[in-house]
Amino acid sequence: MDMDFTPEQDMLRDSVRRTCERHAGLDVVRKLENDPVGYPPALWSALADLGVLGVLIDEEYGGSGMTMVDAAVIYEEFGRMLVPSPHFVSCVLAAGLVGRSANDQLKSTLLPQIASGESIVTVAALEPDSGYSPAGVQVTATADGDGYRLSGTKLHVPFAQAASHLLVLARADSGRDASGIVAVLVEAGATGVSLEQQLTVASDAQFKVSFDNTPTVAVVHGAGDAWDAWHTTMLDGAALQAAQAAGGARAALELAANYANTREQFDKPLAAFQAISHYLADAATAVDGAEGIAWEAAWERDQGNSISRLAPMAKSFAGQTFRNTTATAVQIFGGNGFTVEFDIQLYFRRAKSLQLNNWNDRYLNELIAADVLT
Repeated sequence: MDMDFTPEQDMLRDSVRRTCERHAGLDVVRKLENDPVGYPPALWSALADLGVLGVLIDEEYGGSGMTMVDAAVIYEEFGRMLVPSPHFVSCVLAAGLVGRSANDQLKSTLLPQIASGESIVTVAALEPDSGYSPAGVQVTATADGDGYRLSGTKLHVPFAQAASHLLVLARADSGRDASGIVAVLVEAGATGVSLEQQLTVASDAQFKVSFDNTPTVAVVHGAGDAWDAWHTTMLDGAALQAAQAAGGARAALELAANYANTREQFDKPLAAFQAISHYLADAATAVDGAEGIAWEAAWERDQGNSISRLAPMAKSFAGQTFRNTTATAVQIFGGNGFTVEFDIQLYFRRAKSLQLNNWNDRYLNELIAADVLT
């Protein structure tokens, strides 16, 4: 494994960081809390100009054709800045699912729109009182000509109000295994679609989406291959969210270290107290480890190797590191850490959100255990 970034990757990191600082600083993050759209359009346009929206889309479909390590570099910067953006759900999850489809017409039409930013496609997977396994998919898909009609409810659908389409996992049979699951495309304004914004720990744009005999516009994956495509796409997503968590943890550590060096107590900086310095040392060790496993997962993916164990491990470890580092940082800030005036609480809340969404720790542990015991 080569741990050195190329000059091009360093340039990419600098470009993404400058773009995020210009269009999505923490002041913007604050303003967009509980906003129904949830992202700044100026940032979306700037990311499109950088070619970042097509990072994992093949060049033949208008994408940038970058590597997974390139994408990890981008996601570290997203994590550092807490970037409010539908990039993950549209450019990683939706693009990944569509890109793995046998529907060539859909790929040639929708992928260039995702890569250019013209279309935002969100993914509706999680359901009430359900987990992340195939048994949790119970929205019904009733055959209707070449497509389906959907009925049921999805929860925690990101950026649903800003999306042009929803890519929905639904069930075409009465079972609970993966064989009856289909992935279908629905227009956001289609008949029977209703949205209700949800309040979340990260104050981001998530929605409850209900379907009432809603028609689909395309079948992305039919029964039999939809779950495999979804699982493979989510492995890529887990690797990138590990990089995002590592970036957020690094930023939180820097905030805590700066505060410990400048805040004085008993006529000396907090960093002079052994307990504080040891907490920071432990956090720095964990953050280095989180970065390492995130980069390794991305690198292994680029080598064509399986990341069925490594990607869940990376998200689990990096997510826990992000959560622990921000919790330590909040305590170093003392009472200030719990107030909305200080930025560390933004990181603290988003660290927990990252752990809960897109495969939580329980499901990640199940995936790791299944691979270990195979």
